[in-house]
Amino acid sequence: MRAQFVLSEIGVGLRRNLTMTFAVIVSVALSLALFGGALLMREQVSTMKDYWYDKVNVSIFLCNKADAATAAKCAKGAVTAQQKEQIEADLDKMDIVETVQHESADQAFKHYKEQYGDTAIASVVTPDQMQESFRVKLKDPEKYKVVATAFAGRDGVESVQDQRNILQNLFDLMNGMNIAALCVMGLMLVIALMLIVNTVRVSAFSRRRETGIMRLVGASSFYIQMPFIMEAAFAGLLGGAVACVLLLVGRYFLIDHGIALAEKMQLVNFIGWDAVLAKLPLVIAIGLLMPAVAAFIALRKYLKV
Repeated sequence: MRAQFVLSEIGVGLRRNLTMTFAVIVSVALSLALFGGALLMREQVSTMKDYWYDKVNVSIFLCNKADAATAAKCAKGAVTAQQKEQIEADLDKMDIVETVQHESADQAFKHYKEQYGDTAIASVVTPDQMQESFRVKLKDPEKYKVVATAFAGRDGVESVQDQRNILQNLFDLMNGMNIAALCVMGLMLVIALMLIVNTVRVSAFSRRRETGIMRLVGASSFYIQMPFIMEAAFAGLLGGAVACVLLLVGRYFLIDHGIALAEKMQLVNFIGWDAVLAKLPLVIAIGLLMPAVAAFIALRKYLKV
């Protein structure tokens, strides 16, 4: 009987405040969708870092004849065979080095033609202008500075470059987008909490006579508050469910179909459905608990009968 009464009161409260309840559902859904999206984006950045950092190399570019005339670091002339042998030998002795691959000027020219053969400048580039290099794969990419310190400035070496720097700009952009999503999520969350508190106030005021009678017949504070808390929790649960649908639809259209980033960006290792599904219980739990806690706190102040 008590459960039936509580459920009937929940239905009455939702019908009386239908517009505000709808606003709560929408604001909770958007804020939680942004929250889930931010979590997924952070995981995507982490996945891409693990994938690409395992593939990037440290490149040691050697001086050629053209560099000897233009680059201060190559003032002593192009790299000699003895210098190349010494550099390779020193790399082989380093414990942090996993593999070393030598790329000749002809090989560098061939790769350049494959990538930029359609551009105007490619027609005037000659093999002797290309730099020989050593492509060094490290066991730990974070230890790039060890290689840079050992070889930068050495005779025959024009520069030492870490390919992670090329990717870092992309990761910084994605992290910036993630922070922006979290900021918008925080704003939406504040709006949702304000709507929840206001909805509870209106609902409690509209039913002050009923709650007063319940108090007179000996009903406990928790029993009186339960319908209001359940109303807020139900609206939050609906908002969480909508947020889950938005995350699933977003993953489906952005990566698999519609925009189909997985087909257009095949070199990117996108997060799978398992990562999305793993976040849904958290979104549902927050959607259920956040409005309930907010309603409970609001009722301590506004439900005085």
